[in-house]
Amino acid sequence: MRDEAAFIEFAGSARDRLRRTAYLLCGDWDRASDLVQEGLIRVYVRWPRLVRRGGELSYARKAVVSAYLDQVRRRSSTERPQEADHTVATREDVASAVATRQALMDALAQLPPRQRACVVLRYFEDLSVEQTAALLGCTEGTVKSQTSRALFSLRSMFEDSPFGELVEGAVSW
Repeated sequence: MRDEAAFIEFAGSARDRLRRTAYLLCGDWDRASDLVQEGLIRVYVRWPRLVRRGGELSYARKAVVSAYLDQVRRRSSTERPQEADHTVATREDVASAVATRQALMDALAQLPPRQRACVVLRYFEDLSVEQTAALLGCTEGTVKSQTSRALFSLRSMFEDSPFGELVEGAVSW
């Protein structure tokens, strides 16, 4: 029997964290919301079994990451990204923290999906190699190699940029 109130409470408490993870994966708040919705649908389907075994949040996180990877694999998408309109002035004064965050998001967007997922799960979600491997359904060696390649790429992107402080002393992120 499905406990609707427990699921609603769980979804409400986990939504923001899952959305931040999804945003780090895809770089778009609206797509992140869609990914969280898809992930929560998957959690809802398995809810009675999840409650018996525990681990609702880890399954939800895995569902969001899987939804992201499924979406990236689809080749029939009709959506096409548009260039930002640089002729329109912004109303806000953009601080250096925002510029740094955007530089990091741009760099993450250039990584292949698996490498991006490894970096987000390892360094933003603070999961272990074992947990990341279990979540992505691959070996620990794959997580280590994908993470290593991703970090090398990120360091290369920031070496000669004004955001070099992102990689200074970052031998192991």
